[in-house]
Amino acid sequence: MAAEDRPQIYLIAPPDLDLGSFPDRLARVLDTVDVACLRLGLATTDADHIGRAADALRAVAHDRDVAVVVETHLQIAERHGLDGVHLTDGARDVRAARKALGPDAIVGAFCGTTRHEGMNAGEAGADYVAFGPVGASSLGTGAPAGRDLFAWWSEMIEVPVVAEGGLTPALVADLAPVVDFLGIGPEIWGAEDALAALRALLAPLG
Repeated sequence: MAAEDRPQIYLIAPPDLDLGSFPDRLARVLDTVDVACLRLGLATTDADHIGRAADALRAVAHDRDVAVVVETHLQIAERHGLDGVHLTDGARDVRAARKALGPDAIVGAFCGTTRHEGMNAGEAGADYVAFGPVGASSLGTGAPAGRDLFAWWSEMIEVPVVAEGGLTPALVADLAPVVDFLGIGPEIWGAEDALAALRALLAPLG
């Protein structure tokens, strides 16, 4: 696949990460693979822990010119110098996030499998819309977002689209022509060598 046609990589940090080791694992991936954006979405609601993780990941990512967004937490994004937020509830809070963070921040929205919700998010000012899961995953309701949704979106809507949740090499090959970003996280972080796992997942892109 020609470089200009390849979807960009949107990396998703694990929901439970060890701040003693993960920054080095992340650095190894970012030093080798071209990544457009990194998303932080921890399982904990402890703001102090999320803040420490935000600082650690921002340092690694920004040194390599990779943008960082955090799930939901507008104040964490502002306080810790992140590039924006990833909203997990569709279009509902897009306008408020844009107003709070300003025109230059990244505001993304996960819209499950719902074309209508995605369109609302785009109209409200989202910089990207994410649909998923595309494979076996507990993301969202678990109901799959089919290739036809991405094909329609990429043909009809200018807002960039992310495919995430349960990606496999076969799905990467199938979806690459109709998505702007591949959201990759759980597929690689469970492996002992995350970089090798990422390379294997992206092998169909050539």
